[in-house]
Amino acid sequence: MGSAPHGEQTARILARLEPILQQERPDRVLIIGDTNSTLAGALAASKLWLPLGHIEAGLRSFNRRMPEEINRICADHLSDRLYYATDAARRNLETEGLIARGRALGDVSFDAVRLCSGLVPGEELERARGKAPAKGYVLVTLHRAETTDDPELLRRIWRRLQELPAPTVFPIHPRTRAAASALGLGSAGSLRLMDPVGYPAMLALLRDAALLVTDSGGLQKEAYFVGTPCLTMRRETEWVETVRAGWNRLYDVGGCPPIDLAAEAGRRGPPIEEYGRGDAAERIVADLEEMGLTLPARRDDQIPG
Repeated sequence: MGSAPHGEQTARILARLEPILQQERPDRVLIIGDTNSTLAGALAASKLWLPLGHIEAGLRSFNRRMPEEINRICADHLSDRLYYATDAARRNLETEGLIARGRALGDVSFDAVRLCSGLVPGEELERARGKAPAKGYVLVTLHRAETTDDPELLRRIWRRLQELPAPTVFPIHPRTRAAASALGLGSAGSLRLMDPVGYPAMLALLRDAALLVTDSGGLQKEAYFVGTPCLTMRRETEWVETVRAGWNRLYDVGGCPPIDLAAEAGRRGPPIEEYGRGDAAERIVADLEEMGLTLPARRDDQIPG
């Protein structure tokens, strides 16, 4: 669909997806995460009365200025199956009256990391490695609108990244590149910009980094899965268990203090059992096979009070 304002992008996806679902009449529709395509999929399936499952259900940042928060709330309330992993997600679903639809079957991101960590990313990783030493570097990703659309915040974070006492590798998102370019920000000091890389190469970069600095959601978990500490450039996170366990820390984006690389890179924590064993996808498939092919009539108790 390309880039567009959130409403327009969601509408385009919905308009293109609805006739496909009408033609194919799938037995189930699965949506994942909190993107605009997640919301469009939820709306299309619900209006066509197709059984709908949401993977990564129950996540909340409690910040409705984030488009992702609106998407995930709507997706949860429209879905007939809610696949979640963590205690925090369970509590959120209970609070919203949705837990009867929930299934705690683990985290599919763990499955993906286990599957893709063994893939050899080849030339793409070699190009990425040209920007970094073998180990001990800082890996950066920034792409959220609340970061890129605030010029003063982006300048302050950029300055702190340039000051880090280790090579700092930044596979830069197109939105961030455009915002940085408009402000005259680029590679300087320890900061080295590079083009985005694919998932296996990103996992390899993440595994060998001393620290991840990010405003992403998924990478916070992936950093934990490969044993790399994370510093999250946000005021809140959906993945509160990573912070509680010590693998992740929220950065003070209001004050933007200097980053103590030695302290941040030295953080470790206990295992997070809630994410499961890396077999969430298999367990979700088994649950889907047990679901009836036709959606039962909605009951009053399915409507949150």
